[in-house]
Amino acid sequence: MYKVILITGGSSGIGKAIGEYLNDKGYIVYGTSRDISRYPNSKFKLLTLDVTNNDQIRSCVEHVINEQGRVDVLINNAGVGITGPLEEIPEEEIHKHFKTNLYGPINMIKAVLPHMRRESNGLIINITSIAGYVGSPFRSVYSAGKAALDLISETLNMETKEFKINVVSLAPGDYLTNIPNGRFHSPVKDNSPYKTSYKKGLDIMNKHIDSGANPKKIGELVYKILNLKTPNKKYLSGSFIETLAPFLKFILPQRLFEYIVMKNY
Repeated sequence: MYKVILITGGSSGIGKAIGEYLNDKGYIVYGTSRDISRYPNSKFKLLTLDVTNNDQIRSCVEHVINEQGRVDVLINNAGVGITGPLEEIPEEEIHKHFKTNLYGPINMIKAVLPHMRRESNGLIINITSIAGYVGSPFRSVYSAGKAALDLISETLNMETKEFKINVVSLAPGDYLTNIPNGRFHSPVKDNSPYKTSYKKGLDIMNKHIDSGANPKKIGELVYKILNLKTPNKKYLSGSFIETLAPFLKFILPQRLFEYIVMKNY
């Protein structure tokens, strides 16, 4: 019996790649999008969902339960980017970011857990980011949200172990997606003291995305995780240097590691 998969943010990027890969493997896949009318040719079923809307979260989960009787795997993938000097990012944008990247996954988890607990079975995969392990200039808010979701994954796994529910944090590096188009960029201001360094950092961030790997690799990794009896609790996926960076952070002197990061931005 194939598992029932629910992926938030399944219309593009990593979420779409995961959904298509699992659909091709025969899984029952549901994805979500804020506007499903824009994706009439999706290879798997899309449901309307804005993860900042709790009513839509409940409706989405109930829809899958009514059709399939269960949700075996929740993949919290929906998210947005945000960049800028912390001093210049509007408070409203910071709140909006955390509502999507942190509170959204939390509320999705709350919606599926009762059903998974009833089945004494379940897997939750939270798509975090290597940026949640290694901070870099002008990504403070984004890194903070992903770091928080990673720790929630770690602690939640302890809470749900007795119910045979596994929680995994999957942290990608730079992949070729359209995240720059949906990212909030604090504008580069002519009178800003950060003008030169922020403009340079922003260009480098976009260059990293443009040269990123095919997100199909994340689909392959998720498929592997689904077929493990006892998956690891944390996975990193990216270039060699990206996956090495979190380990270097803990073994190198702090000033040396910061110097290396700054040289790259």
